[in-house]
Amino acid sequence: MRRGALLTAGALSALVTGPIAGRSDAHARWRIDEINDSLARPDTNSRARPSQDPDEDEHRDAAIHELRKRRLTVPVQGVTRGVLRDTFRERRGGDRQHEAMDILAARDTPVLAVEDGSIAKLFLSKPGGITIYQFDSSQTYAYYYAHLARYADGLRERARVERGQVIGFVGTSGNAPPDTPHLHFAIFELTPQKHWWQGTPIDPYPVLK
Repeated sequence: MRRGALLTAGALSALVTGPIAGRSDAHARWRIDEINDSLARPDTNSRARPSQDPDEDEHRDAAIHELRKRRLTVPVQGVTRGVLRDTFRERRGGDRQHEAMDILAARDTPVLAVEDGSIAKLFLSKPGGITIYQFDSSQTYAYYYAHLARYADGLRERARVERGQVIGFVGTSGNAPPDTPHLHFAIFELTPQKHWWQGTPIDPYPVLK
């Protein structure tokens, strides 16, 4: 049975109210296998964790199958599907699962909307830094883009976005290693309440691969 948890008080207290400036210095692309345990996970305290329930696993498989048919755009400009790596179940900070995909790229590489939808939330936090929560057009799924250097000019909450539109730029905001710019990308299935902070994590790798 799928479950979701409300945003914790600790996560709310981590909200950053001031601006976070993106850096403009160029960095060479890092190899994906150089990601280590210091890479940050998103604000996943607010979302359901993977379970051992076979019914839940079956539901996730069905969601992956549905999303694969949409042929989502790779969310980092210039990155091909062949270099993607599944980091969903990797450990971060002890026993926590990553529940996302890290896509390494040079700082300030454009980040793209994976499909048509709307901006549900522009959120600043200590773990994720500058982040975007995008809903798909049916408000079934949310796409989470984290550790951005900055947002695209003019990006606003509730704005409609199109597949392939530039919505931000790769960076190291939040608790990402400062010398390893990358996009932390996650997908989760929304609950009936359609809260941007609540849902069931879906592995992005089989969706994008």
